[in-house]
Amino acid sequence: MKADKRLIVAIDVHSMDKVQQLVETLGDSVNYYKVGMELFYSVGSQVITYLRAQGKDVFLDLKLHDIPNTVGQGLATLTGLGVSMLNVHASGGPAMMKAGAEAVRKKADEMGIERPKLIAVTVLTSINSAEWSALGYDLDLSKQVVHLAKLAQQAGLDGVVASPQEAEAIRAICGDEFVIVTPGIRPSGAAINDQSRIATPAGALKNGAHQLVIGRPITAAENPRQAVQAILEEMRDKA
Repeated sequence: MKADKRLIVAIDVHSMDKVQQLVETLGDSVNYYKVGMELFYSVGSQVITYLRAQGKDVFLDLKLHDIPNTVGQGLATLTGLGVSMLNVHASGGPAMMKAGAEAVRKKADEMGIERPKLIAVTVLTSINSAEWSALGYDLDLSKQVVHLAKLAQQAGLDGVVASPQEAEAIRAICGDEFVIVTPGIRPSGAAINDQSRIATPAGALKNGAHQLVIGRPITAAENPRQAVQAILEEMRDKA
């Protein structure tokens, strides 16, 4: 996969004006965008319509987590928006993930559209070892991430969201075709912000990541397009 298809830029704003400004600034240097809760809850599906009209792929990052029927119905509705990727929380369990995968497949078939990939969030990259212990889990954090990845694969999902630190172990267990989308990417010299389990773009790809989600190191840069080009150059060396 080419580097520009591996880069997903997170649009962490809350207005269409700011979305349009960013997309116009980045132009054809970026083909894939992530729309998260802040933006989707602020402007709704119009941002998806806009990005698709610009010829962009969209990862709709809403992290659904509820009972199987509710998640299935929700994903069926979201599939109708024509995005390229959706996600759920793996901690919702095998039944929930399986219901979600089946709902996405069925809805895409009904509409005659390409099925969006469905991936599962393992453990948020903002959680460190101390927070993990406070949650009371017995299994080591890294082992839990791999365990959840295996559950997601068995439930019929296309991949997972996981930190760069766990990507190599997931790739070894789940194979090369299993998608690993990695947030917590920080180019050399970039601020860590609220992330804990991080890596550079080259480091994440070396560890087995499939696609990288990068937000503030690009969107908060003095020259966002230049920041993208620098990241893509680093990714091309490892792609």
